[in-house]
Amino acid sequence: MSDTWAGLLQAAILVAALAVVYRPFGACLAHTFTSEKHWRVERAVYRLVRVDPGSQQRWTTYAVGTLSFGLVSALLLYLLQRIQPLLPFDFGRTIPPGMAFNTAASFATNTNWQSYVPESVMGHAVQMLGLTVQNFVSAGMGLAVAIALIRAFVRDQTDRLGNFWVDLTRATVRILLPVAFVSAIVLVALGVTMSLRENVPVTALDGTGHSIAVAPAASQEAIKELGTNGGGIFNANSAHPFENPGAWSNLIEMFLILLIPVSLTRTFGLMVGSRRQGHVLLSVMAVLWTGVLAVTWWAEAHPNGPASLLAGGATEGKETRFGIPGSSLFATSTTGTSTGAVNSMHDSYTGLGGAGPLFQMMLGEISPGGVG
Repeated sequence: MSDTWAGLLQAAILVAALAVVYRPFGACLAHTFTSEKHWRVERAVYRLVRVDPGSQQRWTTYAVGTLSFGLVSALLLYLLQRIQPLLPFDFGRTIPPGMAFNTAASFATNTNWQSYVPESVMGHAVQMLGLTVQNFVSAGMGLAVAIALIRAFVRDQTDRLGNFWVDLTRATVRILLPVAFVSAIVLVALGVTMSLRENVPVTALDGTGHSIAVAPAASQEAIKELGTNGGGIFNANSAHPFENPGAWSNLIEMFLILLIPVSLTRTFGLMVGSRRQGHVLLSVMAVLWTGVLAVTWWAEAHPNGPASLLAGGATEGKETRFGIPGSSLFATSTTGTSTGAVNSMHDSYTGLGGAGPLFQMMLGEISPGGVG
C-alpha cells in the first residue's frame, strides 16, 4: 500500500471513529453538566473543600473561583518542583526557580510550554503528582468554562451560571479520569512505556554501553492528548517511540486530541435546545480542519527541488513510522486544538506546509478548538 492510500485510510478511520462516538459522548457531556445527582465520591470532595453543590454562582463568583483555583494550582506546582530533591524518584535532579515558575504557569493554564528536557530535569514524582494532575485539572477548568458559556446563552431569566467547583469536579471525575484510565491501558498494550525506573542500560552494536531514559509515560500521554495539553514526558514529545510507538498509537492519540472538542458541538446543540446549531459549528470546524490538512499534506508531499522529490517528499523532521500523511494529520489536529503535542518538527515543514498549522494557530486554534 502506498503512503497516500495508507494516509487516506488512517484519516478515514479517524473520522469514522469520531463519527461513532459523536452522538453518545456529546450526550454524555451534556448529561454530566445538567444532572442534579451527585456521585458519592463527588460529595466527599465537596465536603473536603467546604462547597455547597446546590448553590449557583453569578459570573463574577464563577470567574473568581476559576482564577483563584488556577493561581493556587500554579503556586503548589511551583513549590512541588522546588522541593523535588526531597521527593522519591528525583534521581538527583533539581529545577531552577525560573524554570519552575515558567513550568508552573504553563501547566496551570493548559499551555504546557516546556523550556527544559523532561527526561533530564523532571523526576517521576513531579511528573505524576504535579504535571499529570495539572493536565487533568487545567483541562477540567477549560471544560467548566465552556459549559458556563453555553449556560449563559440559554439562562436569560437568571444571572446564575452554575457552580465552578461542581463543574470542575464532574469534568475531572466523570469524563477525564475514566477515559484517560482506559486510554492509558490501551497505550501500554501498544508499547508506550510505563516504568518508574530512571533508565534502561543497553549495549550498542559496537559494544559500547548506553542508557535510555524511561518514565511512566502512558498515564501522562493519555491525559496529555485527551485534555489537549501537549506537554511531553520526553523531549521529543509524541515523536519519541516510548510515547508514540507506531501507526495505531498515533491514530489513538489523534482520536483523543479531537474527542472532546468535536463532541462539544453536540453538547452545545443539546444544551441550547437546537441540535442544528451544534451541527453548524461542527461543519465549520470540519471544513477548516479538512482544508488545512489537504494543504499541509499536499505541500509536504510536493516540496520544491529535485532532491526533495527524489526523497519522496519533505521527510526531514518527520518520523518514518508515521511518514508525511501521519505527520500532517497529527500537525493539523494538534494545532487546531491548541494541544501542542507533536510527532514531527513543524519548523522542518515546507513554507506552504508550515503555513497550515500556523494558520490554525493564528485563528486562535478554534478548528475544532481545545477542551473548552
